[in-house]
Amino acid sequence: EREREREMGKRRCLLVAVNVLCFLSVCNAIESPQYTVVHSESDFEIRLYRESAWMSASVKQISFEKATRVGFHRLFQYIQGANLNFSRISMTAPVLTSIVPGAGPLHSSAYFVRFYLPVKFQATPPLPLPELNLKPEEWASHCIAVRKFSGFARDSNIVEEAEKLAISLNRSPWANSTSSKSKYAYSIAQYNSPFRFIGRVNEVWVDVNESGLDGCKSSGIATY
Repeated sequence: EREREREMGKRRCLLVAVNVLCFLSVCNAIESPQYTVVHSESDFEIRLYRESAWMSASVKQISFEKATRVGFHRLFQYIQGANLNFSRISMTAPVLTSIVPGAGPLHSSAYFVRFYLPVKFQATPPLPLPELNLKPEEWASHCIAVRKFSGFARDSNIVEEAEKLAISLNRSPWANSTSSKSKYAYSIAQYNSPFRFIGRVNEVWVDVNESGLDGCKSSGIATY
């Protein structure tokens, strides 16, 4: 009996590993939220994101890395069928961890880890099982300042990357345009599987006011 349980455990671990590998690493046609670039500089850009639906996991933690792991584990169960429809949901990008301002070495003790819902489920997301403690969120179209960085997003570097974006914004026409309505200090968007070590892409996101630079909702440079 124990041997059988071990074998089943191994199979479950293999299934999780295959699906996580699929996460932004070797699988094609990963969906992402759509946006238009309305302003671009060498080290950041301003994007106008369209309306979108996400599934969100709230996590109380000091560590960004631990919060992301815990939140993503719950979200992963949800997309593997732990929802009232028993629907399997394709992986999307990015996995977004939003930092709620607070105390602690990372200036936070609470996070929201989010999964962007594929177009198929944008209008009617499957309801998660109650024990996962997940909530669907609808985002209105809004503007975000974005800075890319490589490598892994860690407790040791996310504050520095967010500060670099803040410095860039302060030196630009977008100075003083960060949104006072936002509940989050900033968010970290991760686009790659943890098993990918080369060519990793991460981003820092900060909400900006639509009134910045004669209005964020202007004609775009490029649409994605």
